[in-house]
Amino acid sequence: MTDSVLIEGLAVEAVIGVYDWEREVTQRLLVDLEMAWDNRAPGATDDVADALDYAAVSERVTQWLRQAQPALLETAAEGLAGVIRQEFGVGWLRLTLRKPGAVPAARSVGVRIERGQA
Repeated sequence: MTDSVLIEGLAVEAVIGVYDWEREVTQRLLVDLEMAWDNRAPGATDDVADALDYAAVSERVTQWLRQAQPALLETAAEGLAGVIRQEFGVGWLRLTLRKPGAVPAARSVGVRIERGQA
C-alpha cells in the first residue's frame, strides 16, 4: 500500500529539554507525520468514519507532548510513534520532530524516525 495521511508543521508549545531553564518554559516544537493508511474506503464512501482522523491525531500529539515533557527529542519521537500506532491503528509512520531555535545558527534541529511496516 502506498497511501498516506499527512500532518505537516503541527506546532506544539511544550516543555522539552535537558537544561534547567528548559524545564521552566515551553518551547515550540514542529511535528510532521506521514502515516500509512488505506484511503480507498474513505475515497469510495466519502465517510469520515472510514478515514484516519487527522484532527484527532493532531490533538493527541499535542496532548501527549504537553503531558510527557520529555528531555530529549528522541524520547518524544519514540513516545509519539508508539501512541499513534497503538491508538489509531497506524501500521507505519514517518515522524519528524523539530525544535526551532535550539541552535542559534540553525533554523531548527530535530529527529526523524520511521516505525512499523507499510
